Amino acid sequence: MSIRTERVAALLKSDLGEILQMDYQHDAMLTITNVRVSPDLMQAHVYLSVFSTSGVHSEVFEFIQEKTPEIRKKLASRIRHQVRRIPEIHFHLDDTAEYVEKIDSLFRKIHEGKSEGSSGEESGGESGS
Repeated sequence: MSIRTERVAALLKSDLGEILQMDYQHDAMLTITNVRVSPDLMQAHVYLSVFSTSGVHSEVFEFIQEKTPEIRKKLASRIRHQVRRIPEIHFHLDDTAEYVEKIDSLFRKIHEGKSEGSSGEESGGESGS
């Protein structure tokens, strides 16, 4: 990524984060985890992490997707003096936290299995001597 695309991505992440926090938080916590901007600065892929009190992430995400034109308009009013054109926004659900939790639980199971296996070998070795 060039310096310009990195700067635009950081700007979008900051401003979109504020917009989502102020206007679209409906019983859920929204976090922008990453923003990827195309080299021509016309496309922005925004990755959202959704923590919902109701536990239904898809409904919150669908609501945000429906409001994308309105969000883009609010973004335009904030950054119109900093960029020539306002990029098209594409929201994606970031499931990294769920993936990390799944991997972590697998590691815990492996670790528990090794602990049980090694303690069983030690007791078996002691009774055989």
